[in-house]
Amino acid sequence: MAPKRDYYEVLGIPQEATLEEIKRAFRRLAFQYHPDHNREDGAGEKFKEINEAYEMLSDPEKRAIYDRFGRTEVKEFRRGFEGFNDFVGGLGDIFETFFDGVVLRQAPQRGTDLHYNLNISFEEAVSGCEKEIEFVRTEECSLCHGLGSEPGSQPVRCPNCNGTGRMRRVYQSIFGRFTNQVTCQHCHGEGNIIAHPCPQCQGKGKERKHRRIRVKIPAGVEEGFQIRLNNEGEAGSYGGCSGNLFIALSVQKHEFFSREGYNIYYELPVNFAQAALGDEVEVPTLEGKAPLKIPPGTQSGGGFRLKGKGVPYLDRSGRGDQLVKVRVVTPQNLTEEQRQLFQELARELGKPEGKKFRFRRLHL
Repeated sequence: MAPKRDYYEVLGIPQEATLEEIKRAFRRLAFQYHPDHNREDGAGEKFKEINEAYEMLSDPEKRAIYDRFGRTEVKEFRRGFEGFNDFVGGLGDIFETFFDGVVLRQAPQRGTDLHYNLNISFEEAVSGCEKEIEFVRTEECSLCHGLGSEPGSQPVRCPNCNGTGRMRRVYQSIFGRFTNQVTCQHCHGEGNIIAHPCPQCQGKGKERKHRRIRVKIPAGVEEGFQIRLNNEGEAGSYGGCSGNLFIALSVQKHEFFSREGYNIYYELPVNFAQAALGDEVEVPTLEGKAPLKIPPGTQSGGGFRLKGKGVPYLDRSGRGDQLVKVRVVTPQNLTEEQRQLFQELARELGKPEGKKFRFRRLHL
């Protein structure tokens, strides 16, 4: 048996021929070899071959497969799907048996999270506090309770999908007939249509509301600390839970305290006499004033530690320390008597000697 010729060769056209060129070639050859016009031996077989070539090349999908795989592969590919139409149809019957009348609703969707920025004072961050905040969020409609229908009315079954929320779409290809389930565009998968929308939410089942709650701020928080309140965010959809509310804290700066971790820093100004002779002073802390003894000869920049006077730990008991840094203050406006006393003191003390510095000659 002679091998089958290429379909393009059968029609006498190049592989890049347009659809119009394929039609013209087919009409010319079909008229030439039609059994009613051509009584020569082999004309009938030639006519069948021309029809077969035209059927393949005039269909864009079939032509694309033919160009890629060739004649033999296309026939084998199609043969593998023989009976598949019956199988798809059988599956359709099975699905209709089990799911007929059942509304395939949308999957539950969790609500969106909300974010809120809260400003608190330095003392409130250290000691903890309770704050009342107010924000707007989406909640279930209080009039229709999320149904979307006017009170006293009920949603009606969608006539498009018969209440299933899904539509069947049938696709025909060279491999057979395929059925697919898609969301009904009329009811958006709900299965019901709201004939009389709720006047408060316009049929959405949700409304925007002001929410006021009290938030407990734990002791020891700092700038950027975030508090999460579960289910205080936007309402969910299709029975899904609400989102969360995240509260980000911004802490104001203190007048004279600074903070690093759980420790508090304070700069204590003292005069020359206090630094040289020593003194007992009171320094401010987060819990009031505390006594501090300055030993004689304290240098500027020296520091002292007050144990347990810092910020409470968030994750355990106890608290940090308060670190006191001494800053010797140089007087600027002296009286005549003070000036004489300093001059006399300067003569007595003399000038402090610094470390000797030796210059080295550079050889250029």
